[in-house]
Amino acid sequence: MRRSVVTGVMLGVLLLCASTGCASEQATRPNVVVLLVDDMGWRDIEPYGQDYYETPHIAALAEQSVRFTSAYASGAVCSPTRAALLTGRHPVRVNITDWIPGMRERSIKDHRLNQPRDRDELALEEVTLAEVMKQAGYQTWFVGKWHLGGDGFGPEQQGFDVNIGGQHKGSPGYAGGYFAGEDGAWATMPGMDEAGKYPAGAHLTEELTHEALALIKNRDADKPFLLYFSYYNVHTPLHRVPETIDYYERKLPQYLAAQPERKVRADYASMVGSVDASVGRVMGMLKDAGLDENTIVVFTSDNGGLRWATDNRPLRSGKGWLYEGGIRVPLLVRAPGVSGDEDTVVVSTDVMPTLLELTGVGKRESLHADGESFASRLRNEPLTIRRASVCWHYPHYHGQGWAPGAAIRAGDWKLIAFYHDDRVELYNLKTDPNEKRDLSKTQPRKAAELLAQLRQWQAEMGAAMPTPRDQDGAYRVLRGTE
Repeated sequence: MRRSVVTGVMLGVLLLCASTGCASEQATRPNVVVLLVDDMGWRDIEPYGQDYYETPHIAALAEQSVRFTSAYASGAVCSPTRAALLTGRHPVRVNITDWIPGMRERSIKDHRLNQPRDRDELALEEVTLAEVMKQAGYQTWFVGKWHLGGDGFGPEQQGFDVNIGGQHKGSPGYAGGYFAGEDGAWATMPGMDEAGKYPAGAHLTEELTHEALALIKNRDADKPFLLYFSYYNVHTPLHRVPETIDYYERKLPQYLAAQPERKVRADYASMVGSVDASVGRVMGMLKDAGLDENTIVVFTSDNGGLRWATDNRPLRSGKGWLYEGGIRVPLLVRAPGVSGDEDTVVVSTDVMPTLLELTGVGKRESLHADGESFASRLRNEPLTIRRASVCWHYPHYHGQGWAPGAAIRAGDWKLIAFYHDDRVELYNLKTDPNEKRDLSKTQPRKAAELLAQLRQWQAEMGAAMPTPRDQDGAYRVLRGTE
């Protein structure tokens, strides 16, 4: 991708206006659109190398955006990352370290460790991006998947003026599926549960897009807005999107004949395609309304792709694991006039302070304690991230085979601690990005150094640790002994 020579003058003017109290401050502040896709893998879209799923609208967005090539989710599953995106705080700090409600030990055969219990909702004491922006005069709208708590802990209690579709359940499979019932509604989804509101069999992604476009169309033009559009796609249950499934089924045999090693599915491709169509409609609405040059757009995912549904290679594994395939995600950020690639490591927690800085609302470092703004890159200035390492803490079992553990990345080095079977793995991501060569035995000093850093971070954060079922068992990595 080319990098624009435009310097981001418009955003600089907006920041100056916000800091000096211009009379038209509210009218000139940029709008914000966050497009969060559920379970979309790092390689599921064309800008990151996909060549079976077709995503022309997302590719067009990428041409106008900064494409982050080393962006990470804060968790390997959805709820932790969703909490981190909204608060700028690490999942450990908000005590949501697993998907809600997570797996219970009774469903795990021969588990050696007892998982710590974490929260089943985002605490109301946490201050979200929506709350800060609402206080600054923004209209705040939530559309789609919430999965951060049920009654009393929904989007409306966390700063959003409007909630359409956000509930405590994370999969449409538990909420009526991806298609409206015969009554033309989704019974458990707020704002979508009125009988006859939609045609029978209507597709959820399409209807959520209609709702998002209506919010933009009917906005208060004197106030900026935050649209947080959180897709249920491409989470299971996998389904066939009628508009594109025939096309992908015809395309599949020829594709696999040329690339038999790839693992792709026509139904999943059609689901990715429905997200792409939605992105195109949102961007089209912004342009038609004359808002595209005054709107910041963020496109990302909450974790890596589900490895039996999509192909994350060359990254290893997928959702639920702390290998790269489970935590590295696409991240496109459009701030008008700035584009190109950026390989600096950024994390979900960084989105909140970045948006607060770009909009002129102002960072709140006491709130987003674990996030660092990358706004400078979106003004075509050098990007400097102060933190020396990024840590993940996943002390739970997951249905994709993961057992309790944690990970740390420092520079090119990454260490994963597996508590269930008491071992570590060490990788150099510069020379081995697909994590095939474990260097823990040949580089024991580096492994010990990173493990010590990980333990220190866990201690400082007060991270809840799993405990051995057999208190006499020897779990050296877990207990911190050599």
